[in-house]
Amino acid sequence: MGKKVKKETETLSKDVFDPVRIESKKAATAVLMLSSPEEEVLAKACDAIHKYAEKGDENRGSLLGLGAVEALSHLISHEDKLVRRNAFMALGVMAANSDVKRLLKKLDAIPFIIKKLSPEEDVVVHEFATLCLASLSVDFSCKVQISEQGGLAPLLQLLSSPDPDVKKNSLETIYNLVQDLPSRAALRNLHGLPLLLELLRSEFPVIQQLALRTMVTVTMDRGTQVIFREEQGFDRLMEVLCNGEFSDLHVEALQVVSNCLEDVDSLQVIRETGGLQKLLQFVSSPTLPDIQMQAVKAICRVAQNSENYRLLHEQDIEKSLVELLSVESDSLRTSTCQAIAAVGVNLASKDAFRHLDGIRVIVQLLDSQGGEVRLAAAQALTCLTQGSQLNAYAVYEAEGDEGLVHQLQDLFPGAAAHAAAVLTNMAEQEVLRSSILSHGAMAALLEPLQSADVHTLVRATQVLSVLACDAEGRADLRNAGGLVPLVKLLRTNHKDVRLSACWAVSVCANDEPTAVEMCKLGALDALQEINDSTNRRNTFSETALQRLLNSNLSLKYSQTNMLASNDITADGFYDPGQARPGQRVLTLEDLSKQPAHQRRPVIVVNAKPPETRGKSKGRKEDEGKPQVEVTLATDPWVLPYDAAFHALVTEATKTIHPLLEEREQYSALARLVSEAMGGPVAEDSQHNFLWELHIGELRHELRSNVVPIGRIRKGTHCHRALLYKVLADRIGVSCSLVRGQYNRAWNEVLVRAGLPQFQMYQPITYLVDLIHQPGRLLRAKTPQAIRYQTI
Repeated sequence: MGKKVKKETETLSKDVFDPVRIESKKAATAVLMLSSPEEEVLAKACDAIHKYAEKGDENRGSLLGLGAVEALSHLISHEDKLVRRNAFMALGVMAANSDVKRLLKKLDAIPFIIKKLSPEEDVVVHEFATLCLASLSVDFSCKVQISEQGGLAPLLQLLSSPDPDVKKNSLETIYNLVQDLPSRAALRNLHGLPLLLELLRSEFPVIQQLALRTMVTVTMDRGTQVIFREEQGFDRLMEVLCNGEFSDLHVEALQVVSNCLEDVDSLQVIRETGGLQKLLQFVSSPTLPDIQMQAVKAICRVAQNSENYRLLHEQDIEKSLVELLSVESDSLRTSTCQAIAAVGVNLASKDAFRHLDGIRVIVQLLDSQGGEVRLAAAQALTCLTQGSQLNAYAVYEAEGDEGLVHQLQDLFPGAAAHAAAVLTNMAEQEVLRSSILSHGAMAALLEPLQSADVHTLVRATQVLSVLACDAEGRADLRNAGGLVPLVKLLRTNHKDVRLSACWAVSVCANDEPTAVEMCKLGALDALQEINDSTNRRNTFSETALQRLLNSNLSLKYSQTNMLASNDITADGFYDPGQARPGQRVLTLEDLSKQPAHQRRPVIVVNAKPPETRGKSKGRKEDEGKPQVEVTLATDPWVLPYDAAFHALVTEATKTIHPLLEEREQYSALARLVSEAMGGPVAEDSQHNFLWELHIGELRHELRSNVVPIGRIRKGTHCHRALLYKVLADRIGVSCSLVRGQYNRAWNEVLVRAGLPQFQMYQPITYLVDLIHQPGRLLRAKTPQAIRYQTI
C-alpha cells in the first residue's frame, strides 16, 4: 500500500506546473500578458501598464502602438473584480492621449464604460471610469454618445460618492456635457441642480469651482433659473460671496447670480436677501478686476427692473461705475461701459453721468487699443445721448465727435455701428452736425455703407440721413462718392437696410444736383422696382421716389407726364419726351452732345443771360515778345441762353402780372403764348399748320436735337402748353401741365366760383385753349375739353 501511495504522489506532481516568476523590463511584454487566461497575470499586467502610462503622454502613445488599448477595452468587462479595476486604472490614465481617445471612440467603448458606473461597482472603478469619460467628453461626438447612452444620470448619482476624485471626474464630465442644450434640459429633468448646490459646501476647492462653472452654464436656461430660485440657490451663493476665504470662487458665483437675474422673480429674491447690497459692495470696493467685472455684469441685469434701478440710483451707482473706468483692465472697462449703457437709459442717470464728468472719461476710451473697449464705450455714449441734447453737447465738448468719425472706419465688429448711432444722436443739433462734417464724416461713411453686417448698414444709412439734411452735408456726400454705395443699398434683399436706404435717398433728394446724380446711378429705376412690388413697397420708398422726381422736374415730367401747380420750373428745365419703361432719361448735357436726328426734339428752357468775362488788356512790357502757342482746356458745357424766351418773360411780367382777375391772367397769357408760336389754328385746318417742318429746320440750323423754347415760332399743343407752364411759373400764375397722347398736352387752371357775398368759393378746373381760340377756358371733362385733349 505504501508503494501505491508513493506512485500516486509522483503521478500528481507531473500534472502540476510549477509557478514561474517573471520580471520584464519591456512594456511590450506587459501588453502580451494582457492576453493571458490567468486573472493574476492580467491584474499584474494592467497594474504595470497603469504605472507606466502615468509617467507621461509619450508612454501612452507607445502603449497604443503596442495594442494595449484594444486589450484593455475588453478587460474592463472582465469577470474578475481586480482585473476589471486595474484595467480601468490603466485605460483611465491612457484616455488622456488624443490618439487613444480616437481609438476608444472607434472601438465603441463608451457604452461599456457607462455600465460600470452602477452603485455596486468598486469605487476605484468609478474613479477611473469617470476619468476616462472626462477625457472623452471633450470630443463632440463622444459627448453626444455619452448623452444618448444615458450617461448623465449615473454621473449625477456619483456626485454623492464619498470619494472626492469620483466627484471631481464626474463633475468634469457633466460640465462638458452641459455645453449642449439637450444635456442642460436633461440635467434639469434629472434634478441635478440641487446636487450641484450641495457641492458648494465641499471641503475641496476644485470641486466647488467645478460645481460653480457647471451652474454658470446650466443657469443660462430660463427653466433652470426658476429651479435655482426655488431651491434657495441664492442663499448658497451668498454663503460663498460673503466668505472672504472663498474669493477664488467669487467670479463664478457672480456669473451664476448674473444669469439668474434674468428671471424677474429672482430680482425680488436678491433684493430681499441683501444680495443687491453685496453686489454694490463688490462694485465700489477695491478687489480683483475679474470679480468687479462679474459684479458689474450682474448690476446690468438688476438695473433692467425699475424698482431695482431706483435703489441703485439712491446708492450712487453712477459714481461707482465712473470710478471703475479708471481701473487698468480692458475687460472691466468693457463691462462697466455696458453697465453704463444699461443704467443710462434712465433720464436721472443721464444727468448724473454728465455731472460726474463720466462722458469725458468714456470719450477717452474711444482711443483704446482694445476693440471691445471701443465698442462698449460707443455703446454707452449711444444710450447717454439718446434723447439728451445736453449729453450730446458734452460729447462734442470732449471732442468726441472726431473720435467717433474715426471709429466709423473701425474694423472691430459692431464698433462702426455704435459710433454711427452716437453721431446720429449728436447730429440733431446744427452746430454739432457742422463739426461732425468738418471731420470728414461723409468720407468715413463709405466703408460702413459697404459693410456685410446688416446692423452696421442700418446705422450708417441713419446717420447719413441726419448729416445730409442740409446742402452742406449733401455736397460733402457727393464729393466723397457716398451716393454710389447708398444707391446700391436700394437693391438689397434685407428689409431694414432697404427701408433705411430709401429714407436716406429721400433726404438726399432735397436738392437738384444730388437728385440728378442719384438718377444717373440708377436710384430712380431701383425705387420704381421697389414701388412696383407689393411686398417691397413701403412709405419711405414712395416718399423717396416722389422727392427724387420733385427735385428733378424734367425727369418728373418725362416719367409721370404731369407737373402740378406747385412744381415750379426754373432755368435748365427741359422736356425730353415721354420716357419708355426701363429707359433712363439722359441729362441735358448728354443730350446736347448727341448729333441731330429724326426723333422727337428736346425742348429746353433758359432765360438766364450768360456771364460776361472781362478781357485782359495787354501790357506794354509784353509787346514785342515772341508769342507762345498755349493749348487751353476745353470749356465746360454751359446751358445755351434763350434771348427770345427772356423777352417773353419780360413781356409777360409787364402785361400779364399786373392783371387782377384770375381769368384775365389765364386768358391773356394764353394769347401771348399763341402769338409767340404761330397764332390761332382752326380745327379743320390743323393739317396745314406745318410745325414739324419748322422744328426740323431749327434742328438743322442749330445742328442739335436740343431746341430752345423761345426759338420755336410754330408750335403745336405740346410746345404751347410747355411755354404756358414755364411763363406762368415765372410770373406767379398757378397752372399745371399734363401730357396726353400723340403730341397732345394741355394746361389746367383753377377758377374760383361761388357766392362772394357769403365768401363761399369752390375751385373748378378748366383747360386753357392755346390753339383754336386762344384765351378760351374749357371746363374740364366737358365735350369741348375732351375734344381739345384728343385727336
